[in-house]
Amino acid sequence: MPGIRETRRLPYSAEQMFDLVADVGRYGEFLPWVIATRVRSNTETEMIADMVVGFKAIRESFTSRVTKQRASEIAVHYVDGPLSDLDNVWTFRVVDDRTCEIDFLVDFTFKNRLFERIAGQYFDRAFRKMVEAFEMRAAQLYGNSSSSAQSVA
Repeated sequence: MPGIRETRRLPYSAEQMFDLVADVGRYGEFLPWVIATRVRSNTETEMIADMVVGFKAIRESFTSRVTKQRASEIAVHYVDGPLSDLDNVWTFRVVDDRTCEIDFLVDFTFKNRLFERIAGQYFDRAFRKMVEAFEMRAAQLYGNSSSSAQSVA
């Protein structure tokens, strides 16, 4: 299963970043390629959501189960759609009152191996664009302090 991971230190609290990532219903407002979202159910600890993603003439929809541990982790588990598997895990670590470190991991498997090889060539770029979209959204919602955002390798 191909995967990619990114760790960043951001000038926002873990609570702020948790709230931003947990707000799946608003992804269409800022995430590239997200056309629509529908939250079927949502509690403090679990959400079931549908998402439609697309690029040019390609449109795919999938369903995920999202487990939430307030301000520390959000795990997205693939339920149904065009892939064989897709798992995302966001981890939020408090650095201080106004800074957190986020760790974002995505693992995926396509049903079609040929498509997986082709898409894999572009996935890294797409992943980085998504991470940047979350950072830009945080700046919009919480103020622009992005000069102190940094990648943690």
